[in-house]
Amino acid sequence: MDSAHCGCSRDHGPMPYTADVTRAAIENTNFRTAFWTGKHAQMTLMSIPVCSDIGMEIHKDTDQIIRIEQGSARVVMGKNCNRPDLEQQLHCGDTVFVPAGTWHNIINVGRTPLKVSSIYAPPHHKAGTVHRTKEDAERE
Repeated sequence: MDSAHCGCSRDHGPMPYTADVTRAAIENTNFRTAFWTGKHAQMTLMSIPVCSDIGMEIHKDTDQIIRIEQGSARVVMGKNCNRPDLEQQLHCGDTVFVPAGTWHNIINVGRTPLKVSSIYAPPHHKAGTVHRTKEDAERE
């Protein structure tokens, strides 16, 4: 599949692949979709509803890079989940670098679904993961 088609509801890894990630993220309607999973890294796409968030989380052994593809957000991060060291507004094109062991949350503060792409190294979700809603993600 080439980048002319989104195909954002399936995992395209681990084979070599090119994509218009911004377009794929904008077209993604799932809370989380594993877009490409390799041996050492993974990209997911997320659609975060208005007035919602990804939820405060920490990945002890995984670095994460989150890019805002569409919408407005607020990030909170820090070593303590109840007292973030960093809080900042985010806009389209902004990128958040989350070192392993850092609590973080991305909150949709806009009027439309927030579209993000996220890279995990190493992969954090099972290849092919699709969570249609935040509740589905929390159950898993």
